[in-house]
Amino acid sequence: MAASRDERLARAVELREGGELESARELLLQLRSEFADDAQVAVQTAWVHDSIGLEDEAVEHYEAAIAGDLTDEELRGALLGLGSTYRTLGRDVDSDRVLRKGIERFPDFPALRAFHAMTLYNLGRPRDAIEQLLKLLVETADEPSIRRYRRALSGYAEDLDRSWLSK
Repeated sequence: MAASRDERLARAVELREGGELESARELLLQLRSEFADDAQVAVQTAWVHDSIGLEDEAVEHYEAAIAGDLTDEELRGALLGLGSTYRTLGRDVDSDRVLRKGIERFPDFPALRAFHAMTLYNLGRPRDAIEQLLKLLVETADEPSIRRYRRALSGYAEDLDRSWLSK
């Protein structure tokens, strides 16, 4: 008896997570050809391509996954993956669009904001990037030295250009 779609997908995920990326990729590409409209297969295929460094090939799988029916966790990961992939491919405007969509949909997922800050930097907006990173640091860090300076860091994030030196 042939293995079911679910069994084969589970095996592909196991291979990917175990570092057997090329074997996972082969199995996922077979599944994609059989289940072209399956968003879970598409997102796993995108992730394995990204892991191997085949970002160009990952894009179409991310786009198919995002257009399909994903769980919130899968969608968060797909938006982050596609946004990051676009950035590495030099498609910064597309990266900005996708990561902003992700931040809007998942405001409590800080990784999206961290990756978006890199995109802002690439777009020639270093001030916005630093502001976003400082806000993220203040909101997510529970380390005592960050807690101690939280108020100051928040103020700097709002007014990065302020100087206390007379001109």
